[in-house]
Amino acid sequence: MAIESISYIIDTLFAIFAMTLIIFMVPGFAMLEAGLVRTKNVTAVLTINTLIYAVASMAFLLVGYSIAFGAFGSDSMSKWAAFLFQMAFVGKVVNIMSGGVSERAKVIPLTFFTVIMAAFIYPTVVNITWGSNFLQGTILELSMYDLAGSTVIHSTGGWALLAAILIIGARKGRYPKEGGIRVIPASNIPLVTLGALLLWIGWFGFNGGSVGSIASKENADAVALTIMNTNTAGLAGAIMVAIIMYIKYSKLDLTMILNGALGGLVAITAGPDLYNIYTPILIGSIGGALVVFAVSFFDKLKIDDPVGALSVHLVNGIWGTLAVGIFASNGESITLLGQIKGILIIGVFAFVVSFVVLYILNKIVPLRAHNDEEMQGLDVEECGLEAYPEFKRAF
Repeated sequence: MAIESISYIIDTLFAIFAMTLIIFMVPGFAMLEAGLVRTKNVTAVLTINTLIYAVASMAFLLVGYSIAFGAFGSDSMSKWAAFLFQMAFVGKVVNIMSGGVSERAKVIPLTFFTVIMAAFIYPTVVNITWGSNFLQGTILELSMYDLAGSTVIHSTGGWALLAAILIIGARKGRYPKEGGIRVIPASNIPLVTLGALLLWIGWFGFNGGSVGSIASKENADAVALTIMNTNTAGLAGAIMVAIIMYIKYSKLDLTMILNGALGGLVAITAGPDLYNIYTPILIGSIGGALVVFAVSFFDKLKIDDPVGALSVHLVNGIWGTLAVGIFASNGESITLLGQIKGILIIGVFAFVVSFVVLYILNKIVPLRAHNDEEMQGLDVEECGLEAYPEFKRAF
């Protein structure tokens, strides 16, 4: 068998394996969000997560992939494997958004937005970064380095979430009129832990698979380094948050520690293949610290994000992309200015387009549940099926 055929087969298997790891992030997001919301909203959260995977994948298959990359094709592996790997990413953009508007956003309008995001908004972002690049040769052409999507995926989802929260507002009772913040505790810490760790495992396919090939000694080393650096940043983010929380509150808040790990993972996603084995410790540590301070910052602005998605994905998507320019700038293809330009262009596009689409959609099919529906819980009103029917639901 020719060496080219062996490489083709190995890279095809590698892409399918990486895609499978990324799909583990579907139950990861679902369990994380289901554990962080109140029991009366768990079925609705699980339903939207299931629909996001199904609807986003179908929209990307039928429309989005062609906008992003043009025709199906790959010289190094099966074109179907190449598609499946890219398809695995698309739902994550909307998963980031869905968790942040949970407990008051309705399933059907979120599903409509999923179609638009997967078919048009996200593919356009991919087109100008990883894809066929319709901006090539223009003043807006990007030179940003973003291996696996700190900006392309995580910040894009974060900007869409910010737009959605500004339109639908906070959960009822979250910010009382007399001032302060009403703490709404997580309903199931074991589920939160399971979800976060599934996401962590999925990140190895997310970042490692983005190297694109494993069929040579050099590429195998690049994949292994990428996965190692990814894991290191997650470790550092978790440790940093544990230290900060204990110093500030003399408590070890597990939900914050897990979000610190996820923040570190988001931060390293832009350039895990570019660093030595020590730089990810710094990047992940800063990412974890940013989560702690960003959660408080958004609460002060009365931007209600039940799962901390803005702090994890938007803030650390920006930080991770900047980190490439700071720690891996080579004065040629990678510069800090190029990274900043990419953050700004994609941020403006993703936020403005998402806001306009959601604003129009909200006029046609209201995004937010009515007050009585929100009080009753979306499980009953939206799904007719309670996740914990034997429990007394807390309003």
